[in-house]
Amino acid sequence: MAAATATARPAVVRDTGAVLAAMTSGLDTTVPNMARVYNYWLGGKDHFPADRAEADLLLGIYPPLRDLVRENRAFVTRAVAWAARQGISQFLDLGAGLPTSPAVHQAARAVLPATRVAYVDTDPVVLAHARALLATGDGVTAVAADLRDPATVLANKELRAVIDPAQPAGVILGAVLHFLDAGTARTVASGYARLIAPDSYLIISVARNDDEMLGKRLAQQYTAATWHNHPAEVIESFFDGLELAGPGVTEAQTWQPWLTEPRLCRRDGHVLAGVARVVAPDHAARTGMTGA
Repeated sequence: MAAATATARPAVVRDTGAVLAAMTSGLDTTVPNMARVYNYWLGGKDHFPADRAEADLLLGIYPPLRDLVRENRAFVTRAVAWAARQGISQFLDLGAGLPTSPAVHQAARAVLPATRVAYVDTDPVVLAHARALLATGDGVTAVAADLRDPATVLANKELRAVIDPAQPAGVILGAVLHFLDAGTARTVASGYARLIAPDSYLIISVARNDDEMLGKRLAQQYTAATWHNHPAEVIESFFDGLELAGPGVTEAQTWQPWLTEPRLCRRDGHVLAGVARVVAPDHAARTGMTGA
């Protein structure tokens, strides 16, 4: 485990969409890519015609989709800053996607300058970008690992060079669990909660649509990945056994740690989100927070 005493140098995410072509040599850019579609919705530059066509097709079906993506990103930034204010100085961004600004390490280091961050993904384009633009050697790294296997992720040597799983961490599952079926998503969330240190925080956001028919249409048209329209109660189950902060599971757009009740927007599409603390096993047993 790398020492955390030295003050880390601020790392800057350089705006360099032009490097994408060089990094994707040998990849099929005619097929929509999940990370690049998301990057397009965020207003980034790292995408190709196939990605833009897919993104625009989905926007034609549900125009507020771009707003939901941006609200999700803003939530992650807010939640990371809040967790840093609680003393969390290391974060895992699982299924990190293409770099955006502010990146997780930037949001956290605005509060705690020595924060360490591991960006985890399996997409070679994402990893190439992250290693070129984010992994500065000062407590920020990019790791090739499958988030669906918490034990393997947390045992990864590259990750452990900057992250100590025995110390409290922020684990970010931002807009990724809707790409897993309910059972797998629940197992993934509970796996990280079980394996990381008490007083860690899970930061989770999941997209859903109240209109089941519209949700099915979006899922059918989204070819970059398989999207599952999880019911709200299923999303809430991803936090089983954890101590939810503030309003609990609520609209990403409205999440604030000082709120006491969820606030949902009046529309069919939502990003439901929450931040929850991992409690010590003895405390969980005493309070009945053992999950289903």
